[in-house]
Amino acid sequence: MLRKIKQATLRSLKATGVFNRVADSKWRRERLLILCYHGTSLQDEHLWRPGLYIEPPVLEQRLEILKTGGYSVLPLGESLDRLQIGSLPPRSVALTFDDGTYDFYKQAYPLLKRYGYPSTVYQTTYYSDYERPVFNLITSYMLWKKRGEVIPDGRELGLAQPMDLRTEAGRHQVVLGLLDRAAREQMSGADKDALAARLAKFLGLDYEALAETRIVQLMNAREVKEVAANGVDIQLHTHRHRTPEDENLFRREIRDNRERIEALVSLKPVHFCYPSGVYRPEFFSWLAKEQVVSATTCDSGLVTRESESFLIPRFIDNQFQRAIDFESWISGVGDLLALRRAATQRYVPVEV
Repeated sequence: MLRKIKQATLRSLKATGVFNRVADSKWRRERLLILCYHGTSLQDEHLWRPGLYIEPPVLEQRLEILKTGGYSVLPLGESLDRLQIGSLPPRSVALTFDDGTYDFYKQAYPLLKRYGYPSTVYQTTYYSDYERPVFNLITSYMLWKKRGEVIPDGRELGLAQPMDLRTEAGRHQVVLGLLDRAAREQMSGADKDALAARLAKFLGLDYEALAETRIVQLMNAREVKEVAANGVDIQLHTHRHRTPEDENLFRREIRDNRERIEALVSLKPVHFCYPSGVYRPEFFSWLAKEQVVSATTCDSGLVTRESESFLIPRFIDNQFQRAIDFESWISGVGDLLALRRAATQRYVPVEV
C-alpha cells in the first residue's frame, strides 16, 4: 500500500513539472547521481534475484530515459573530479556495474555502446582467472530452480539437515551449509566447482549445460580487455569479493585485484567499490594506504562536494524499481524524499 501511495505521489509530481524543475535546479547541478547495476539477465536471473538483476529491455528503457531527458552521462573519475571543482554539467549521472559478470559483456555492454554512454565496471578478478560459475551463486540458482521441493536427506552433500527448498530462507540455509562444508574442508575453487556439480546431479540438473550458458560467471581476461579497449573503465572490487577485517588481508585483496586488472588494461585503477556494500571505518585508512581515491557504497543518495570520498552513495537500480522511481532519482526528487539511505549490511561472500 505504501509503495502504491509513493508511486502515485511521484507520478503527480512528475505531471506537475516538479521533476524537471528539480532536475534543472542549481541544487541538482551541484550534485552527481551514480547509478549502480549488478547483473543484466541472460535468462531468468531477474526472477531468481530481482534485487541484483535487471532484464535487458528494462536496462534499455533506463538508457532511453537518460537520453530523452537530456542527462549528462559522464565517466566516473571525470564526474567526481568535476564535482569537486564545481564544473558538472546539468543533470549529471555516472553509470557503474558491480562485479564484472559475463552478462555485462553479453547484455549491458552492447546497449551502452549503442547509446554511446561511458561506464565503470568494478571488477572482481578471481573468477576471471578461474572461468567457472561462482560457487555460492550457482548453488543458490540451482536450488531456486528446484524451489518448492523438500529433500529429506542431504547427507550425500555433507548436510545434516533436510533441504527445504520451498522458501528463499530455506534455500539460503542450504547454501550456508555448503559454504560451511567448503570452509571446513578448505576446498579450492576446483573442489567447490566439483561440489556444485555434485549438487546439480543430486537435483537432476545438467551442470555443464548450465556452465555453458555463462550464468553467474565473470568476464574472462579476453572480454575484460575488449571492453576496456572500447572505453569501459575497469576499477577495483577486490580479488576474491571479500573485505577481511585484518589489514594485511584486506590490503592484499586490493593489491591482487589491481595486479590482475593492470595486466589487462592500460590504466592504474584507483576507484573502489565495497563488495556487497559492506564497509567498516577501519577500511578507510587501509584504502588510502593503497592509493585508492574513492569508494562507492550501496547507500542511497546523490553525491555532493561534502560527501566522504570513501563513503560515496549511489542509487541501486534493479528489477524491483519502476520507471517512475528511476526518473525520480535521476531528477533529484528521489533524494529529497528519501527516508532510508543506509543499505542493509548483508555480506554475500564470493570467496575461494
